[in-house]
Amino acid sequence: MKHEQSSISSQQEFDVVVVGSGAGAMSTAIFASDKGLSVAVIEKTDQYGGTSALSGGGIWIPNNDHFRAKGGNDSKALALEYLQNSTEGEVDITTLDAYLDNAPKMIRYLEKHTPVRYEVAEKYPDYYPHLSGSLPGGRTLDPELFDTSRLGDEIHTMRKASRSTLLMGKIAWTARDAHKAMARERGWRLLLIRRMLRYKFDFRQRRQGKRDRWAGLGSSLIAALRKGMLDRNIPLLLNTELTDLVVENNRVVGVQTKQQGEPLVLKANKAVVLASGGFEQNQELREKYLGAPTKTSWSATPKGANAGAGLEAGIRHGAATNLLDWCWWAPTLSVPNENESRGVFAERAFPGAIVVNGLGKRFYNEAAPYLEFGHAMYQDNLETGGKTIPAWVVFDAKFRFNYAMGPLMPGQIMPDARLPAAWNENLYWKADTLEELAQRIGIEADGLKETVAKMNEFAQTGVDTDFGRGGNVFDRYYGDLNVKPNPCLAPIGKGPYYAMKLNAGDIGTKGGLVIDDNARVLSENNTHIEGLYAIGNCSASVMGKSYPGAGSTLGPAMTFGYIAANHIAANQDAKRDTAGFVTQGASTEAQAEAQAECE
Repeated sequence: MKHEQSSISSQQEFDVVVVGSGAGAMSTAIFASDKGLSVAVIEKTDQYGGTSALSGGGIWIPNNDHFRAKGGNDSKALALEYLQNSTEGEVDITTLDAYLDNAPKMIRYLEKHTPVRYEVAEKYPDYYPHLSGSLPGGRTLDPELFDTSRLGDEIHTMRKASRSTLLMGKIAWTARDAHKAMARERGWRLLLIRRMLRYKFDFRQRRQGKRDRWAGLGSSLIAALRKGMLDRNIPLLLNTELTDLVVENNRVVGVQTKQQGEPLVLKANKAVVLASGGFEQNQELREKYLGAPTKTSWSATPKGANAGAGLEAGIRHGAATNLLDWCWWAPTLSVPNENESRGVFAERAFPGAIVVNGLGKRFYNEAAPYLEFGHAMYQDNLETGGKTIPAWVVFDAKFRFNYAMGPLMPGQIMPDARLPAAWNENLYWKADTLEELAQRIGIEADGLKETVAKMNEFAQTGVDTDFGRGGNVFDRYYGDLNVKPNPCLAPIGKGPYYAMKLNAGDIGTKGGLVIDDNARVLSENNTHIEGLYAIGNCSASVMGKSYPGAGSTLGPAMTFGYIAANHIAANQDAKRDTAGFVTQGASTEAQAEAQAECE
Protein backbone atom coordinates (compact mmCIF):
# COMPACT_ATOMS: atom_id res chain seq x y z
CA MET A 1 0.00 0.00 0.00
CA LYS A 2 1.75 3.11 -1.20
CA HIS A 3 1.59 6.35 0.75
CA GLU A 4 -0.09 9.00 -1.38
CA GLN A 5 0.55 12.67 -0.63
CA SER A 6 -2.48 13.67 -2.73
CA SER A 7 -4.86 11.70 -0.53
CA ILE A 8 -4.26 14.25 2.20
CA SER A 9 -3.90 17.59 0.51
CA SER A 10 -7.41 17.16 -0.96
CA GLN A 11 -8.81 17.52 2.57
CA GLN A 12 -7.75 20.43 4.76
CA GLU A 13 -10.23 20.23 7.62
CA PHE A 14 -10.23 17.67 10.44
CA ASP A 15 -11.43 17.34 14.00
CA VAL A 16 -7.89 16.80 15.26
CA VAL A 17 -4.48 17.56 13.77
CA VAL A 18 -1.55 15.77 15.38
CA VAL A 19 1.88 17.32 14.85
CA GLY A 20 4.68 14.74 14.69
CA SER A 21 4.84 11.06 13.77
CA GLY A 22 6.54 9.32 16.68
CA ALA A 23 4.90 6.72 18.89
CA GLY A 24 3.03 9.31 20.94
CA ALA A 25 1.66 11.05 17.86
CA MET A 26 0.60 7.92 16.01
CA SER A 27 -1.05 6.31 19.02
CA THR A 28 -2.91 9.58 19.75
CA ALA A 29 -4.23 9.56 16.18
CA ILE A 30 -5.47 5.99 16.58
CA PHE A 31 -7.16 6.72 19.90
CA ALA A 32 -8.84 9.85 18.52
CA SER A 33 -9.98 8.05 15.38
CA ASP A 34 -11.57 5.30 17.45
CA LYS A 35 -13.42 8.01 19.38
CA GLY A 36 -15.19 9.10 16.21
CA LEU A 37 -12.91 12.01 15.36
CA SER A 38 -11.42 12.71 11.94
CA VAL A 39 -7.66 12.96 12.33
CA ALA A 40 -4.60 13.94 10.30
CA VAL A 41 -0.96 13.45 11.28
CA ILE A 42 1.68 15.81 9.91
CA GLU A 43 5.41 15.14 9.83
CA LYS A 44 8.15 17.65 9.07
CA THR A 45 10.54 15.24 7.34
CA ASP A 46 10.15 12.76 4.49
CA GLN A 47 10.18 9.83 6.94
CA TYR A 48 7.76 8.93 9.70
CA GLY A 49 8.64 7.52 13.09
CA GLY A 50 10.71 10.29 14.64
CA THR A 51 13.03 9.49 17.52
CA SER A 52 10.75 6.59 18.48
CA ALA A 53 11.92 4.65 15.41
CA LEU A 54 15.53 4.89 16.61
CA SER A 55 14.69 4.01 20.21
CA GLY A 56 14.41 0.81 22.19
CA GLY A 57 10.64 1.07 21.96
CA GLY A 58 10.15 0.10 25.60
CA ILE A 59 7.36 1.58 27.68
CA TRP A 60 7.35 1.88 31.47
CA ILE A 61 3.87 0.77 32.56
CA PRO A 62 3.47 0.02 36.28
CA ASN A 63 0.81 -2.52 37.25
CA ASN A 64 0.56 -3.80 33.67
CA ASP A 65 -1.44 -6.83 32.57
CA HIS A 66 1.56 -8.79 31.26
CA PHE A 67 3.41 -8.76 34.56
CA ARG A 68 0.25 -9.59 36.49
CA ALA A 69 -0.46 -12.55 34.16
CA LYS A 70 2.95 -13.98 35.03
CA GLY A 71 2.30 -13.69 38.75
CA GLY A 72 4.02 -10.36 39.23
CA ASN A 73 3.18 -8.34 42.30
CA ASP A 74 2.68 -4.64 41.59
CA SER A 75 0.05 -2.04 42.41
CA LYS A 76 -0.80 1.57 41.75
CA ALA A 77 -0.03 2.43 45.38
CA LEU A 78 3.44 0.90 45.17
CA ALA A 79 4.18 2.64 41.87
CA LEU A 80 2.93 5.97 43.21
CA GLU A 81 5.21 5.65 46.22
CA TYR A 82 8.14 5.05 43.87
CA LEU A 83 7.24 7.95 41.56
CA GLN A 84 6.82 10.37 44.42
CA ASN A 85 10.26 9.37 45.67
CA SER A 86 11.98 9.50 42.28
CA THR A 87 10.43 12.84 41.24
CA GLU A 88 11.22 14.27 44.70
CA GLY A 89 7.90 16.05 45.00
CA GLU A 90 8.43 18.16 41.88
CA VAL A 91 5.48 16.61 40.02
CA ASP A 92 1.86 17.04 41.12
CA ILE A 93 0.38 13.89 42.59
CA THR A 94 -2.65 14.38 40.34
CA THR A 95 -0.39 14.13 37.29
CA LEU A 96 1.23 10.96 38.60
CA ASP A 97 -2.23 9.60 39.36
CA ALA A 98 -3.37 10.33 35.82
CA TYR A 99 -0.41 8.43 34.42
CA LEU A 100 -0.74 5.41 36.68
CA ASP A 101 -4.51 5.18 36.15
CA ASN A 102 -4.33 5.36 32.37
CA ALA A 103 -1.05 3.70 31.35
CA PRO A 104 -2.29 0.08 31.77
CA LYS A 105 -5.56 0.97 29.99
CA MET A 106 -3.64 2.59 27.13
CA ILE A 107 -1.51 -0.42 26.26
CA ARG A 108 -4.40 -2.83 26.86
CA TYR A 109 -6.44 -0.93 24.27
CA LEU A 110 -3.62 -0.76 21.72
CA GLU A 111 -2.87 -4.47 21.96
CA LYS A 112 -6.54 -5.35 21.56
CA HIS A 113 -7.27 -3.08 18.59
CA THR A 114 -3.98 -2.65 16.72
CA PRO A 115 -1.03 -4.85 15.72
CA VAL A 116 1.06 -3.45 18.61
CA ARG A 117 2.34 -6.32 20.76
CA TYR A 118 4.47 -6.21 23.90
CA GLU A 119 5.95 -8.65 26.36
CA VAL A 120 7.09 -7.91 29.88
CA ALA A 121 10.81 -7.56 30.56
CA GLU A 122 10.64 -9.40 33.87
CA LYS A 123 14.29 -8.86 34.75
CA TYR A 124 14.57 -5.19 33.77
CA PRO A 125 14.71 -3.28 37.08
CA ASP A 126 13.49 0.20 37.85
CA TYR A 127 16.35 2.68 37.56
CA TYR A 128 16.40 3.66 41.25
CA PRO A 129 16.30 0.34 43.15
CA HIS A 130 17.30 2.06 46.40
CA LEU A 131 13.99 3.95 46.52
CA SER A 132 10.97 2.45 48.24
CA GLY A 133 8.28 1.35 45.83
CA SER A 134 10.78 0.23 43.18
CA LEU A 135 10.67 -3.24 41.65
CA PRO A 136 13.50 -5.47 40.39
CA GLY A 137 11.57 -6.00 37.15
CA GLY A 138 8.17 -6.20 35.52
CA ARG A 139 7.26 -2.58 34.81
CA THR A 140 9.03 -2.22 31.46
CA LEU A 141 7.35 -3.72 28.40
CA ASP A 142 9.44 -4.71 25.37
CA PRO A 143 8.01 -4.74 21.81
CA GLU A 144 7.68 -8.06 20.03
CA LEU A 145 9.11 -8.39 16.52
CA PHE A 146 6.90 -7.11 13.71
CA ASP A 147 6.80 -8.35 10.11
CA THR A 148 7.19 -5.17 8.06
CA SER A 149 5.96 -6.85 4.88
CA ARG A 150 2.51 -6.08 6.34
CA LEU A 151 3.19 -2.41 5.55
CA GLY A 152 3.70 -2.83 1.82
CA ASP A 153 5.41 0.17 0.25
CA GLU A 154 4.91 2.19 3.45
CA ILE A 155 8.08 0.58 4.78
CA HIS A 156 10.10 2.79 2.43
CA THR A 157 9.09 6.01 4.20
CA MET A 158 9.55 4.64 7.73
CA ARG A 159 12.66 5.96 9.45
CA LYS A 160 15.25 3.20 9.61
CA ALA A 161 16.31 1.82 12.96
CA SER A 162 19.57 2.99 14.45
CA ARG A 163 22.34 0.50 13.76
CA SER A 164 23.02 0.55 17.49
CA THR A 165 19.66 -1.16 18.12
CA LEU A 166 20.34 -3.99 15.64
CA LEU A 167 22.35 -7.16 16.15
CA MET A 168 25.59 -6.69 14.18
CA GLY A 169 24.09 -3.46 12.88
CA LYS A 170 21.50 -5.18 10.69
CA ILE A 171 19.45 -7.90 12.44
CA ALA A 172 16.31 -7.16 14.45
CA TRP A 173 16.01 -8.49 17.97
CA THR A 174 14.19 -7.68 21.18
CA ALA A 175 15.54 -5.98 24.28
CA ARG A 176 15.15 -9.32 26.05
CA ASP A 177 17.36 -10.93 23.40
CA ALA A 178 19.96 -8.17 23.82
CA HIS A 179 20.01 -8.57 27.58
CA LYS A 180 20.46 -12.33 27.34
CA ALA A 181 23.40 -11.90 24.99
CA MET A 182 25.04 -9.04 26.89
CA ALA A 183 24.68 -10.71 30.28
CA ARG A 184 25.85 -14.00 28.71
CA GLU A 185 23.00 -15.94 30.19
CA ARG A 186 22.62 -19.65 29.45
CA GLY A 187 21.85 -20.17 25.76
CA TRP A 188 23.04 -16.76 24.57
CA ARG A 189 25.20 -18.18 21.76
CA LEU A 190 22.34 -20.31 20.43
CA LEU A 191 20.09 -17.24 20.53
CA LEU A 192 22.51 -15.26 18.37
CA ILE A 193 22.89 -18.12 15.91
CA ARG A 194 19.13 -18.42 15.52
CA ARG A 195 18.71 -14.70 14.92
CA MET A 196 21.51 -14.65 12.34
CA LEU A 197 20.17 -17.73 10.51
CA ARG A 198 16.67 -16.29 10.44
CA TYR A 199 18.05 -13.19 8.77
CA LYS A 200 20.37 -15.04 6.37
CA PHE A 201 17.78 -17.51 5.09
CA ASP A 202 15.03 -14.96 4.50
CA PHE A 203 15.79 -15.28 0.79
CA ARG A 204 12.87 -13.18 -0.41
CA GLN A 205 14.02 -10.23 1.67
CA ARG A 206 17.73 -10.69 0.92
CA ARG A 207 16.99 -10.29 -2.78
CA GLN A 208 15.62 -6.83 -1.96
CA GLY A 209 18.49 -5.63 0.22
CA LYS A 210 20.11 -5.76 3.64
CA ARG A 211 17.16 -4.38 5.60
CA ASP A 212 15.68 -7.00 7.91
CA ARG A 213 12.07 -7.86 7.09
CA TRP A 214 11.40 -8.04 10.82
CA ALA A 215 11.45 -4.95 12.98
CA GLY A 216 12.30 -4.89 16.66
CA LEU A 217 12.42 -2.37 19.48
CA GLY A 218 11.31 1.13 18.42
CA SER A 219 10.99 0.11 14.77
CA SER A 220 8.54 -2.62 15.73
CA LEU A 221 6.40 -0.16 17.67
CA ILE A 222 6.35 2.40 14.85
CA ALA A 223 5.62 -0.20 12.17
CA ALA A 224 2.74 -1.65 14.19
CA LEU A 225 1.27 1.81 14.86
CA ARG A 226 1.58 2.74 11.19
CA LYS A 227 -0.33 -0.43 10.29
CA GLY A 228 -2.98 0.61 12.80
CA MET A 229 -3.25 4.00 11.10
CA LEU A 230 -3.50 2.40 7.66
CA ASP A 231 -6.28 0.11 8.88
CA ARG A 232 -8.20 3.23 9.91
CA ASN A 233 -7.32 5.29 6.82
CA ILE A 234 -5.78 7.99 9.01
CA PRO A 235 -3.92 10.43 6.74
CA LEU A 236 -0.19 10.94 7.25
CA LEU A 237 1.25 14.04 5.61
CA LEU A 238 5.03 13.96 5.18
CA ASN A 239 7.26 16.92 4.29
CA THR A 240 4.82 19.16 6.16
CA GLU A 241 6.44 21.49 8.68
CA LEU A 242 4.59 23.30 11.44
CA THR A 243 5.20 27.04 11.20
CA ASP A 244 2.54 28.36 13.61
CA LEU A 245 -0.81 27.75 15.22
CA VAL A 246 -4.05 29.22 13.89
CA VAL A 247 -5.93 31.01 16.69
CA GLU A 248 -9.44 32.45 16.49
CA ASN A 249 -11.39 33.90 19.42
CA ASN A 250 -8.71 32.79 21.85
CA ARG A 251 -8.91 29.20 20.67
CA VAL A 252 -6.47 27.11 18.61
CA VAL A 253 -8.38 26.05 15.50
CA GLY A 254 -5.65 24.77 13.22
CA VAL A 255 -2.04 24.81 12.09
CA GLN A 256 -0.06 26.79 9.59
CA THR A 257 2.43 24.59 7.76
CA LYS A 258 4.78 24.45 4.83
CA GLN A 259 4.26 21.42 2.62
CA GLN A 260 7.41 20.98 0.57
CA GLY A 261 7.97 24.73 0.93
CA GLU A 262 4.43 25.78 0.01
CA PRO A 263 2.06 27.28 2.62
CA LEU A 264 -0.75 24.99 3.73
CA VAL A 265 -3.30 25.62 6.48
CA LEU A 266 -5.02 22.65 8.11
CA LYS A 267 -8.10 23.36 10.18
CA ALA A 268 -8.64 21.49 13.45
CA ASN A 269 -12.26 21.77 14.58
CA LYS A 270 -11.67 20.16 17.97
CA ALA A 271 -7.97 20.31 18.83
CA VAL A 272 -4.34 20.42 17.82
CA VAL A 273 -2.08 17.91 19.59
CA LEU A 274 1.60 18.86 19.60
CA ALA A 275 3.68 15.66 19.59
CA SER A 276 6.61 17.02 17.63
CA GLY A 277 9.45 16.17 20.01
CA GLY A 278 11.89 18.44 21.78
CA PHE A 279 14.43 20.99 20.58
CA GLU A 280 17.67 19.02 20.74
CA GLN A 281 18.35 19.45 17.02
CA ASN A 282 18.18 23.25 17.27
CA GLN A 283 21.63 24.62 18.17
CA GLU A 284 20.28 28.09 18.92
CA LEU A 285 17.75 26.77 21.43
CA ARG A 286 20.31 24.43 22.97
CA GLU A 287 22.62 27.38 23.61
CA LYS A 288 19.72 29.41 24.97
CA TYR A 289 18.42 26.83 27.44
CA LEU A 290 20.99 24.09 28.08
CA GLY A 291 24.31 24.21 29.87
CA ALA A 292 27.48 24.70 27.84
CA PRO A 293 29.11 23.01 26.07
CA THR A 294 26.27 21.65 23.95
CA LYS A 295 26.02 20.45 20.35
CA THR A 296 23.23 19.07 18.19
CA SER A 297 25.71 16.55 16.79
CA TRP A 298 26.02 14.90 20.21
CA SER A 299 22.33 13.99 20.26
CA ALA A 300 21.24 10.46 19.33
CA THR A 301 18.03 11.81 17.77
CA PRO A 302 17.33 12.17 14.03
CA LYS A 303 19.05 14.96 12.15
CA GLY A 304 16.66 17.54 10.75
CA ALA A 305 13.89 16.67 13.21
CA ASN A 306 13.06 17.84 16.75
CA ALA A 307 14.01 21.47 16.25
CA GLY A 308 11.50 22.87 18.72
CA ALA A 309 8.73 23.97 16.35
CA GLY A 310 5.99 22.91 18.74
CA LEU A 311 7.71 24.55 21.71
CA GLU A 312 8.20 27.85 19.88
CA ALA A 313 4.65 27.88 18.54
CA GLY A 314 3.29 27.33 22.03
CA ILE A 315 5.46 30.06 23.51
CA ARG A 316 4.33 32.53 20.83
CA HIS A 317 0.77 31.99 21.99
CA GLY A 318 1.43 32.37 25.70
CA ALA A 319 2.18 28.82 26.83
CA ALA A 320 4.04 28.23 30.08
CA THR A 321 7.24 26.17 30.00
CA ASN A 322 9.28 24.12 32.46
CA LEU A 323 12.48 22.03 32.64
CA LEU A 324 14.00 23.70 29.57
CA ASP A 325 17.48 23.25 31.03
CA TRP A 326 17.14 19.46 31.16
CA CYS A 327 17.58 16.64 28.67
CA TRP A 328 17.14 12.93 28.71
CA TRP A 329 20.93 12.86 29.02
CA ALA A 330 22.97 9.99 27.64
CA PRO A 331 26.67 9.71 26.80
CA THR A 332 27.12 9.24 23.06
CA LEU A 333 29.72 8.20 20.52
CA SER A 334 30.18 9.92 17.18
CA VAL A 335 30.65 7.24 14.50
CA PRO A 336 32.19 8.24 11.15
CA ASN A 337 29.71 8.21 8.26
CA GLU A 338 26.66 7.82 10.53
CA ASN A 339 24.05 10.59 10.70
CA GLU A 340 23.22 10.27 14.39
CA SER A 341 25.45 9.77 17.38
CA ARG A 342 25.05 6.48 19.22
CA GLY A 343 23.96 6.34 22.82
CA VAL A 344 26.13 4.26 25.13
CA PHE A 345 23.55 2.62 27.37
CA ALA A 346 24.47 -0.91 28.38
CA GLU A 347 28.18 -1.15 27.63
CA ARG A 348 29.23 1.08 30.53
CA ALA A 349 28.21 -1.73 32.90
CA PHE A 350 30.36 -4.39 31.24
CA PRO A 351 33.23 -5.53 33.49
CA GLY A 352 36.69 -4.24 32.59
CA ALA A 353 35.86 -0.83 31.13
CA ILE A 354 36.14 2.49 32.97
CA VAL A 355 35.14 6.05 32.11
CA VAL A 356 37.59 8.81 33.03
CA ASN A 357 37.89 12.57 32.64
CA GLY A 358 40.86 14.54 31.35
CA LEU A 359 42.63 14.02 34.69
CA GLY A 360 42.49 10.27 34.14
CA LYS A 361 40.04 9.95 37.05
CA ARG A 362 36.68 8.27 37.31
CA PHE A 363 33.89 10.67 38.28
CA TYR A 364 30.73 8.53 38.53
CA ASN A 365 29.39 4.99 38.60
CA GLU A 366 29.74 3.81 34.99
CA ALA A 367 26.79 1.40 35.33
CA ALA A 368 24.36 4.07 36.53
CA PRO A 369 21.29 5.08 34.46
CA TYR A 370 22.30 7.14 31.45
CA LEU A 371 20.37 10.25 32.49
CA GLU A 372 22.29 10.41 35.76
CA PHE A 373 25.58 9.62 34.04
CA GLY A 374 25.10 12.35 31.44
CA HIS A 375 24.18 14.84 34.15
CA ALA A 376 27.29 13.80 36.09
CA MET A 377 29.44 14.61 33.05
CA TYR A 378 28.22 18.20 33.18
CA GLN A 379 28.65 18.45 36.94
CA ASP A 380 32.20 17.11 36.83
CA ASN A 381 32.99 19.29 33.84
CA LEU A 382 32.16 22.33 35.98
CA GLU A 383 34.18 21.08 38.92
CA THR A 384 37.26 20.23 36.84
CA GLY A 385 37.22 23.37 34.75
CA GLY A 386 36.18 21.72 31.51
CA LYS A 387 38.00 18.39 31.68
CA THR A 388 35.04 15.97 31.51
CA ILE A 389 33.43 16.82 28.18
CA PRO A 390 34.49 14.77 26.40
CA ALA A 391 35.09 11.84 28.73
CA TRP A 392 36.89 8.66 27.72
CA VAL A 393 35.94 5.02 28.07
CA VAL A 394 39.09 2.92 28.48
CA PHE A 395 39.48 -0.89 28.27
CA ASP A 396 42.08 -3.57 27.61
CA ALA A 397 42.60 -6.34 25.04
CA LYS A 398 40.59 -8.90 27.03
CA PHE A 399 37.57 -6.60 27.16
CA ARG A 400 37.98 -5.84 23.47
CA PHE A 401 37.93 -9.59 22.69
CA ASN A 402 34.89 -10.40 24.81
CA TYR A 403 32.56 -7.39 24.77
CA ALA A 404 31.06 -4.78 22.49
CA MET A 405 31.53 -1.05 22.90
CA GLY A 406 29.29 1.00 20.65
CA PRO A 407 29.84 -0.14 17.04
CA LEU A 408 32.93 -2.15 18.03
CA MET A 409 31.66 -5.71 18.15
CA PRO A 410 33.68 -8.14 20.32
CA GLY A 411 37.10 -8.83 18.85
CA GLN A 412 36.28 -12.51 18.57
CA ILE A 413 33.62 -11.49 16.00
CA MET A 414 35.17 -8.29 14.63
CA PRO A 415 38.97 -8.23 15.08
CA ASP A 416 40.86 -4.96 14.67
CA ALA A 417 41.95 -5.96 11.19
CA ARG A 418 38.33 -5.84 10.04
CA LEU A 419 37.54 -2.41 11.48
CA PRO A 420 37.09 0.45 8.99
CA ALA A 421 40.26 2.48 8.58
CA ALA A 422 38.26 5.69 9.14
CA TRP A 423 37.54 4.58 12.72
CA ASN A 424 41.20 4.49 13.79
CA GLU A 425 42.01 7.56 15.94
CA ASN A 426 38.57 8.92 15.08
CA LEU A 427 36.22 6.52 16.84
CA TYR A 428 38.78 4.57 18.83
CA TRP A 429 42.40 5.04 19.91
CA LYS A 430 44.80 2.17 20.58
CA ALA A 431 48.20 1.89 22.26
CA ASP A 432 50.45 -0.74 23.80
CA THR A 433 50.74 1.04 27.17
CA LEU A 434 48.49 3.18 29.33
CA GLU A 435 51.03 6.00 29.19
CA GLU A 436 51.00 6.00 25.40
CA LEU A 437 47.21 5.80 25.29
CA ALA A 438 46.90 8.77 27.65
CA GLN A 439 49.25 10.77 25.47
CA ARG A 440 47.28 9.98 22.33
CA ILE A 441 43.96 11.07 23.76
CA GLY A 442 45.35 14.00 25.70
CA ILE A 443 44.64 13.03 29.30
CA GLU A 444 46.91 12.75 32.35
CA ALA A 445 48.84 9.49 32.33
CA ASP A 446 49.55 9.34 36.07
CA GLY A 447 45.89 9.80 36.89
CA LEU A 448 44.89 7.04 34.46
CA LYS A 449 47.45 4.60 35.87
CA GLU A 450 46.33 5.30 39.43
CA THR A 451 42.69 4.83 38.45
CA VAL A 452 43.41 1.50 36.76
CA ALA A 453 45.36 0.26 39.78
CA LYS A 454 42.49 1.19 42.11
CA MET A 455 39.88 -0.41 39.84
CA ASN A 456 41.91 -3.62 39.77
CA GLU A 457 41.72 -3.73 43.55
CA PHE A 458 37.97 -3.20 43.41
CA ALA A 459 37.68 -6.07 40.92
CA GLN A 460 39.41 -8.40 43.39
CA THR A 461 37.19 -7.47 46.33
CA GLY A 462 34.02 -6.98 44.29
CA VAL A 463 33.35 -3.64 45.99
CA ASP A 464 33.75 -0.24 44.31
CA THR A 465 34.31 1.93 47.37
CA ASP A 466 34.39 5.09 45.25
CA PHE A 467 31.07 4.90 43.38
CA GLY A 468 29.44 1.57 44.24
CA ARG A 469 29.46 0.15 40.71
CA GLY A 470 27.66 -3.19 40.57
CA GLY A 471 26.19 -2.65 44.01
CA ASN A 472 22.52 -2.83 43.05
CA VAL A 473 20.20 -4.82 40.84
CA PHE A 474 20.05 -2.17 38.11
CA ASP A 475 23.84 -1.99 37.76
CA ARG A 476 24.05 -5.77 37.51
CA TYR A 477 21.35 -6.02 34.83
CA TYR A 478 23.93 -5.59 32.05
CA GLY A 479 26.85 -7.08 33.94
CA ASP A 480 28.44 -10.39 32.94
CA LEU A 481 26.93 -13.03 35.21
CA ASN A 482 30.01 -15.22 34.71
CA VAL A 483 32.31 -12.64 36.32
CA LYS A 484 32.75 -12.98 40.10
CA PRO A 485 32.42 -11.56 42.69
CA ASN A 486 30.94 -8.50 40.94
CA PRO A 487 29.54 -8.88 37.39
CA CYS A 488 30.34 -5.21 36.64
CA LEU A 489 33.99 -5.26 37.78
CA ALA A 490 36.96 -6.96 36.13
CA PRO A 491 40.67 -6.08 36.23
CA ILE A 492 42.21 -4.05 33.42
CA GLY A 493 45.20 -6.16 32.49
CA LYS A 494 47.51 -6.42 29.51
CA GLY A 495 47.49 -4.24 26.44
CA PRO A 496 46.92 -3.23 23.83
CA TYR A 497 44.64 -0.65 25.46
CA TYR A 498 41.75 1.16 23.83
CA ALA A 499 39.94 4.44 24.38
CA MET A 500 36.77 5.89 22.88
CA LYS A 501 35.49 9.47 23.21
CA LEU A 502 32.18 10.01 25.02
CA ASN A 503 30.23 13.20 24.39
CA ALA A 504 27.59 14.70 26.66
CA GLY A 505 24.70 13.64 24.46
CA ASP A 506 21.01 12.97 24.85
CA ILE A 507 18.01 11.10 23.49
CA GLY A 508 15.86 14.23 23.56
CA THR A 509 15.16 17.32 25.62
CA LYS A 510 13.08 17.02 28.79
CA GLY A 511 11.63 20.53 28.95
CA GLY A 512 8.68 21.90 27.08
CA LEU A 513 5.14 23.20 27.35
CA VAL A 514 3.40 22.82 30.69
CA ILE A 515 0.31 20.60 30.53
CA ASP A 516 -2.43 19.63 32.94
CA ASP A 517 -3.65 16.13 33.79
CA ASN A 518 -5.63 15.98 30.54
CA ALA A 519 -2.60 17.02 28.43
CA ARG A 520 -4.07 20.50 27.82
CA VAL A 521 -1.42 23.20 27.40
CA LEU A 522 -1.43 25.80 30.16
CA SER A 523 -0.69 29.49 29.71
CA GLU A 524 1.67 31.52 31.83
CA ASN A 525 -1.28 32.62 34.00
CA ASN A 526 -2.20 28.94 34.53
CA THR A 527 -5.31 28.90 32.34
CA HIS A 528 -5.93 26.46 29.52
CA ILE A 529 -5.07 27.42 25.97
CA GLU A 530 -8.29 26.19 24.42
CA GLY A 531 -7.93 23.63 21.67
CA LEU A 532 -4.23 22.95 22.33
CA TYR A 533 -2.74 19.75 23.77
CA ALA A 534 0.87 18.56 24.03
CA ILE A 535 2.48 15.20 24.75
CA GLY A 536 5.92 13.61 24.74
CA ASN A 537 9.07 15.69 24.60
CA CYS A 538 7.15 18.70 23.29
CA SER A 539 5.73 18.97 26.81
CA ALA A 540 7.58 19.34 30.10
CA SER A 541 8.28 15.80 31.30
CA VAL A 542 5.65 14.36 33.62
CA MET A 543 8.57 12.49 35.23
CA GLY A 544 10.20 15.74 36.31
CA LYS A 545 13.99 15.51 36.37
CA SER A 546 13.93 11.77 36.99
CA TYR A 547 14.02 8.64 34.82
CA PRO A 548 12.11 6.02 36.83
CA GLY A 549 12.61 3.14 34.43
CA ALA A 550 13.20 2.05 30.85
CA GLY A 551 10.38 3.44 28.74
CA SER A 552 9.75 6.56 30.82
CA THR A 553 9.77 8.66 27.64
CA LEU A 554 7.49 6.67 25.33
CA GLY A 555 5.21 5.37 28.09
CA PRO A 556 4.04 8.86 29.16
CA ALA A 557 3.92 10.12 25.56
CA MET A 558 1.53 7.36 24.53
CA THR A 559 -0.44 7.47 27.77
CA PHE A 560 -1.05 11.22 27.67
CA GLY A 561 -1.99 10.83 24.01
CA TYR A 562 -4.64 8.37 25.20
CA ILE A 563 -5.75 10.85 27.87
CA ALA A 564 -5.85 13.71 25.36
CA ALA A 565 -7.95 11.75 22.86
CA ASN A 566 -10.44 10.82 25.57
CA HIS A 567 -10.67 14.41 26.75
CA ILE A 568 -11.12 15.82 23.25
CA ALA A 569 -13.85 13.30 22.51
CA ALA A 570 -15.63 13.96 25.79
CA ASN A 571 -15.75 17.69 25.03
CA GLN A 572 -17.25 17.52 21.56
CA ASP A 573 -20.22 19.66 20.59
CA ALA A 574 -23.29 18.72 22.63
CA LYS A 575 -25.29 18.16 19.45
CA ARG A 576 -23.02 15.31 18.46
CA ASP A 577 -23.63 11.86 19.88
CA THR A 578 -20.26 11.30 21.55
CA ALA A 579 -21.10 7.68 22.18
CA GLY A 580 -21.33 6.92 18.45
CA PHE A 581 -18.07 6.00 16.80
CA VAL A 582 -18.60 5.26 13.13
CA THR A 583 -15.33 6.64 11.81
CA GLN A 584 -12.08 6.22 9.89
CA GLY A 585 -12.02 2.47 9.64
CA ALA A 586 -12.26 1.73 13.36
CA SER A 587 -13.58 -1.78 13.98
CA THR A 588 -17.00 -2.29 15.54
CA GLU A 589 -15.27 -3.83 18.55
CA ALA A 590 -12.98 -0.79 18.90
CA GLN A 591 -15.94 1.57 18.61
CA ALA A 592 -17.82 -0.30 21.32
CA GLU A 593 -14.88 -0.21 23.68
CA ALA A 594 -14.29 3.49 23.01
CA GLN A 595 -17.95 4.11 23.74
CA ALA A 596 -17.74 2.21 27.03
CA GLU A 597 -14.75 4.34 28.09
CA CYS A 598 -16.70 7.57 27.58
CA GLU A 599 -19.74 6.40 29.51
